[in-house]
Amino acid sequence: MGSESDYRGEGVILGVDGGTTSTVCVCMPLLPFSGHRQLPEPLPILGRAVAGCSNYNSVGENAARETLEQVMAEALLKAGMSHSAVRAVCLGVSGVNHPTDQEMILNWIRDIFPGNVKIRVENDAVAALASGTMGKLHGCVLIAGTGCISYGFREDGREARAAGAGPVLGDWGSGYGIAAQGLTAVVRAHDGRGPKTMLTNCVLKSLNLSSPDEIIGWTYADSSWARIAALVPVVVSCAEAGDQIAIDILNNAVQELAMSVKAVVQRLQLAGEDGNGSFPVVVVGGVLEANKRWDIGKEVINSILKTYPGASPIRPKVEPAIGAALFAWNSLAKEATENGH
Repeated sequence: MGSESDYRGEGVILGVDGGTTSTVCVCMPLLPFSGHRQLPEPLPILGRAVAGCSNYNSVGENAARETLEQVMAEALLKAGMSHSAVRAVCLGVSGVNHPTDQEMILNWIRDIFPGNVKIRVENDAVAALASGTMGKLHGCVLIAGTGCISYGFREDGREARAAGAGPVLGDWGSGYGIAAQGLTAVVRAHDGRGPKTMLTNCVLKSLNLSSPDEIIGWTYADSSWARIAALVPVVVSCAEAGDQIAIDILNNAVQELAMSVKAVVQRLQLAGEDGNGSFPVVVVGGVLEANKRWDIGKEVINSILKTYPGASPIRPKVEPAIGAALFAWNSLAKEATENGH
C-alpha cells in the first residue's frame, strides 16, 4: 500500500455516521478507480472526529446541524485538508426516514461545500450496511444499539425497512426497549402487579437508589434514550444469573430483532423465491456485540438462519463512518465507469 500522502492530491471523501448517541466523521483520500476496485489494507484514514447526537428528532434541527458541521470541519482539520478538497460526502444519519428529512439535511450540507461536491444523505442503516459490504448496497443490515432498525437493499435499487420507529412506537429489541422493560419489571414487582425479580436490587444498585419508588423520578428526570439504554448490561447480567424475568426480556428482544430482519428479507425477496438464496446480513450495535455469555447477537443470527439458511452473517471490520465513505467512493466509481472514465 502507498502512503496516505500518495492519495491526497486527488481530493478527499467524508463519511458520516450520525447516531442517537454520537456522530463520527472520517476523512479518506479519493482512492483511484481501477477495473477491479481493489481497496488497500488497511484503509487510509486521514482524519477522524467524534461529536454528540445528530438525530434532529432527539436534539432539534439547530443542534443537529451544528453537530454535523462541527464533526466534518474537525475531521478535515485533523486531515490537514480544506472544504475545497472534498469530492463527495455520504451522511448516514439516524432520524432520516422520509425524503423531506433527506432534503432538509442536504440543504444544510450544500451550504458548506462547493456545488460540484456529490452529497448523499441516507439513514444511518446505510452506513452500517456499507461497513459490512465495503461500500456496496446489497443485503440487509440489523442495527441494535440505543435504538434498532432493519434495512435492506436489492441490487436493482429497491429498499425496505422494518422497526426503527423509536421507543414510543415499539422498538422493543433496542437497548432502550430492553432497559425500559427491565425498569418496568422492577416497578411491577414493587407494586404487586408482577413477580419478584433480581432486577430490583441490581437496578437500584446500578442507579444508586434506595427504593423502587425513586425509579419513577429518575426515569423522567432526563428523557435521553441513551441514558435508559445504558442499563442493558444490568438486564443481561441478571439473565445470566438465571432471573426468569430478565431472560424473558432478552428472549423477547431476540424475537423482535429477528422478526424485523425476516420482514425485510421477505418484502425484498433477498433469499429468492424459494427462500434459500444467499445474501449478506450485517449485524451492528452494542446490543449485538458478543461480549457476554448471554449472546443476543448469536441468538438473533440463529433465528434468522432457521428461516433463511442462505443468509451470510457479517460483523463489520470497519466502523459505519468508514462504510459511509466507501459508499460515497463506490458511487463515484460507478459514475466514472458509466461516463467512460
